[in-house]
Amino acid sequence: MLALCKTAPQVDGLELREVPVPDPGAGELRLKVKLAGVCGTDMHIYHWAPRMARRMVLPRVMGHEVCGVVDTVGAGVSGFAVGDQVSLESHISCGHCRPCMLDQRHLCASTTYPGIDIDGGFADYVVVPASIAWKNPAGFPAERSAMMEPFGIAVHACHEGTGVSGQTVLINGCGPIGLMAVGAAKALGARKVIACDLNPLRLASAERMGADVLVNPGQGGDLVKEAKAQTRGEGVDVAMEFSGSEPGLRASLDSLRRGGDYRLIGAPSHPVELDLTTWLRTGPTIRNIHGRRIWRSWQQAVDLIDAGLVDLDPLVSHVIPLKDAHEAFELVIRGEAVKPLLAMND
Repeated sequence: MLALCKTAPQVDGLELREVPVPDPGAGELRLKVKLAGVCGTDMHIYHWAPRMARRMVLPRVMGHEVCGVVDTVGAGVSGFAVGDQVSLESHISCGHCRPCMLDQRHLCASTTYPGIDIDGGFADYVVVPASIAWKNPAGFPAERSAMMEPFGIAVHACHEGTGVSGQTVLINGCGPIGLMAVGAAKALGARKVIACDLNPLRLASAERMGADVLVNPGQGGDLVKEAKAQTRGEGVDVAMEFSGSEPGLRASLDSLRRGGDYRLIGAPSHPVELDLTTWLRTGPTIRNIHGRRIWRSWQQAVDLIDAGLVDLDPLVSHVIPLKDAHEAFELVIRGEAVKPLLAMND
């Protein structure tokens, strides 16, 4: 089968290879992959960010935002049948540590990830534990199925802490998950959503997803001033930081009202310094949003889509055959893609 592998410890270092079709063991499923999304984690692997260099053993088949059809059911697996269309949760947790026992499996310290620690879904077939497979409703489009894992992060971010209902919400960084958070925040009752990004293409998508105010610092926009102007000088109630950049982290915090809710989602590629004295003076609640609540965030995400409150379809900017996978990465690097999907078994 054809697979996209990270083979060299360097920028790019990706190679299309013919590899054997894997066989499922007990407790596992084999999926015939239909679509898989290229995400920020894949870009960190592409650029060989330090945290990936420390963790990954090469070669590795990449990809974890996967939609596929069950091809083979391993021994001992119940609840799945050949032909089921599923999406994959990317956290393979241990199931017995304290976070797992407290329904915080997304925070398990022993988590392993497809596409990082085990072979992932940028391939014609992938084998995964049945415990991370989510069966999609009949007729659920494959494109949406491939975006359920990242959409779960956006939904999780909107539900945590004070939620978003009736509040002014800042989304700083309009990559795919930030854009999904725009849609989720509006669907969940945010009074006003301010979206900020340097890329006009992404800001146009933010407007389509329901953003009320658009800010582009690269074209003269001042996020902090705009946030204050939109809130009678107080600042936003909720700041969701998706950019992962040092200026973005600071601007999001400075845009927040006193006592507001600051949610960190985007992962910086290197250590970032922040002035804690600002936090001590203004009293924000600081939250790290990691992954999704399994499976609560998934059901909340499906409910929003089924109710017609969020439409993810406009976010799919490109569907690219696996054999042309490098094109997807190049589009992201050039800022010309919103959400590219790789198509397998074409």
